[in-house]
Amino acid sequence: MAASLVNRFRGASLTARALRSSMLTSGGFATTQFLRLLSNLILTRLLFPEAFGLMALVSVFMQGLAMFSDVGITPAILQSWRGDDRDFLDTAWTIQVGRGLILSAVAAALAWPMAWAYDEPMLAQLLPVAGLTLAIAGFNPTRLETAGRHLLLGRVTAIEIATQLVGLAVAIGLAWATGSVWALVVSGLVSQAANLVFLDRYLPGERNRFRWEGPAARELIGFGKWIFLSTVCGFVFMQGDKIIIGRYLPLDRFGVYNIGYFLASVPMMLGHVVMRKVLIPVYREAPPRQSRANFLKLRRMRFLVTGLLMTMAGAAGLLGVWAVGLLYDPRYQAAGAVVVLLAVAQVPQIVGLTYDQAALAAGDSRRFFVLAATRATVMVAGLLIGLELAGLPGALWGQVAAHLATYPAVAWLARRTGAWDPLHDAAGFALGAAVAALALWVNAGAVAGL
Repeated sequence: MAASLVNRFRGASLTARALRSSMLTSGGFATTQFLRLLSNLILTRLLFPEAFGLMALVSVFMQGLAMFSDVGITPAILQSWRGDDRDFLDTAWTIQVGRGLILSAVAAALAWPMAWAYDEPMLAQLLPVAGLTLAIAGFNPTRLETAGRHLLLGRVTAIEIATQLVGLAVAIGLAWATGSVWALVVSGLVSQAANLVFLDRYLPGERNRFRWEGPAARELIGFGKWIFLSTVCGFVFMQGDKIIIGRYLPLDRFGVYNIGYFLASVPMMLGHVVMRKVLIPVYREAPPRQSRANFLKLRRMRFLVTGLLMTMAGAAGLLGVWAVGLLYDPRYQAAGAVVVLLAVAQVPQIVGLTYDQAALAAGDSRRFFVLAATRATVMVAGLLIGLELAGLPGALWGQVAAHLATYPAVAWLARRTGAWDPLHDAAGFALGAAVAALALWVNAGAVAGL
C-alpha cells in the first residue's frame, strides 16, 4: 500500500506531476498562511485597527489596478501551444514590463482622487509608494509561468516562502520602530523586490529580453482581451465587499471586518492557488471531453479538493469565534461572527471551484468572461441590498445569497467544456449544508450579536 502510494508521486506522468505539484502548493500555502497569521497577530498588537482598515483600502486599490489591466499573460502561457517558445515568452515579458510601469504611474496619478473619495488624506501618500510594487512585479521572469506550465513547482514554493519571511521581518521591525501604517506599505515593497531577485537568481532557464514578435503579440492580445474583461469582473466579485463595505463603515469597524475576512478566506485562497497552478495544465493535457478515463481522473481530483476545502471551511465556521477570542484582543472580537458567516458563504463557491479553469485551458476566454460578469453583477447586488437592509450582517448574508445564485452559471460553463459532474456537486452541497448548519448552530449567539 505504502509502495503504491509512493509510486503515484514518482515519474513524469501527468498524475505524478499533478500530485507532487498539489502537495507542494498546499504545503507552501500552509507555510505562508502560518507566517501571515503570525505577522497578523504581532502587528495587531503593534498597530491600531484603523491601520488595518487603511491598508485594506490600499490593497484593494492595488489589486484593482492589477486586475483591471490583466491581459491574461499567465493563462496564455499555460495553455498556448507556443508556451515554451522563446520569442513568445519574451514578447509576453515585454508586454508585462510595460504594463507594470504604466500601472505604477496610474497609482500615483489616482492617489489624490482616492484620498478625496474615501476622505482619507493618508492615501495620497501611501498609494504612490505602494504602486511601485506593480512596476517591480512587471519584471518577474516568465520562467515562473514555465515552471507552472510543466507542474515543476518545488523552487517556486521555496521562493514564495522566502519572500514571505522577508516581508514579515521588515513589517514587524518597522511596526515596532514606528507604530505606523507605513510599516505595512514598505514591507510590501521590499518583499516584492526580494521576490524578483529570488526568481531571477534561483529559477532555471534563460533570462528574458525585450522582444516584440507580431504573431505572438496577436495571440496574447487576442486571448487576453476576454481575460481583461473577466478580471475586471473578477475583481468586483472578489473585492467588491471591501470596496462597498469600506464606504459604509468607519475605518476601525472595517479593520475588524478585514481581520475576519483574513481568517475566513484561507480555504478559498488555497483553492484558487491550487486551481491556478495545477488545474490548467491538467485540463490541457487531459481534457474531460476526450475520454471517460480523463473525466473520472478529474472527478477523483475534484472530490479530493472539495473535501479538503469543505473541511477547512467547516473548521473556520465552527472555531472562528473561539479563535478570534483566543488570538486577538477585545477590540477585534466582532471579527469572530464575520469568520462564521464568510465560511458559510464559501460553501457554494467551493463546489464549483474546479470548473472555470477548464474553459481557460481550452482557450475559451469568452465564456469565462460571461461567468465572471454574472458573478460580479450578482455579488454587487447582494452586497448593496444587504447593507441597505441590515448593515454589516446584511452584507455578509448578501454574500451567501450571491454565491448560491451564481451556481447555475458555473454549471452552464462546466457543461460547455464537458467538465460538469452532478454527482460531485450533489455530494458537495449536501456536505456543505451540514457544515454550514452546524457552524451557525454552534455560533448562533455571536452571529445574532453582530
